[in-house]
Amino acid sequence: MTVEPAATRLRHQVPLVVWLVLVWMLLWGTWSWANLLSGLLVALTVLILLPLPHVIDGTRVRPVPLLVFLGHFVVDLFTSGAEVAWQALRPGGVHRTAIVQVQLRADSDLLLTLVAEATSLVPGSLVLDLDREHRVITLHLLPVRDLADVERKKAHVLVVERRLVRAFGSAADVAALEGTRREGVPAP
Repeated sequence: MTVEPAATRLRHQVPLVVWLVLVWMLLWGTWSWANLLSGLLVALTVLILLPLPHVIDGTRVRPVPLLVFLGHFVVDLFTSGAEVAWQALRPGGVHRTAIVQVQLRADSDLLLTLVAEATSLVPGSLVLDLDREHRVITLHLLPVRDLADVERKKAHVLVVERRLVRAFGSAADVAALEGTRREGVPAP
């Protein structure tokens, strides 16, 4: 186990301190120097007494791929929401659903969690299980028309994974993802 230098640890904690102070200010509802300083004191106390594990490990935010992911995610939210609403309101209700497993390629806890969250937030898909060791995500899909539709929705999960790896993955994560595409794994 390597000991992380204090300067590096502090650099990773700064966004969290800013976030905690912002939440503190929003909770008080007014801006004042007293609220700012007390929020800073509370944030530092929380971080010292309740330290979080280090999850950065080469992860970086790439703005353009992040915007691409967010744009597609918003479109997915609206189209899937409309499809699920139609299935719920139409006469006859939902006819078919499916429980499927998708083999993911990312090996980072952070990326696997992001894929699971992004997939579960879109109406019509619910994450039932995420097997970290085997990188397999189990989903409940609603609605499905036929086996080809199931395969399209499974492939879409891999597309979401690819977009998230490009937006948040380390250089090694991106290279590994691109390597699996070159080795014969079909591109989603």
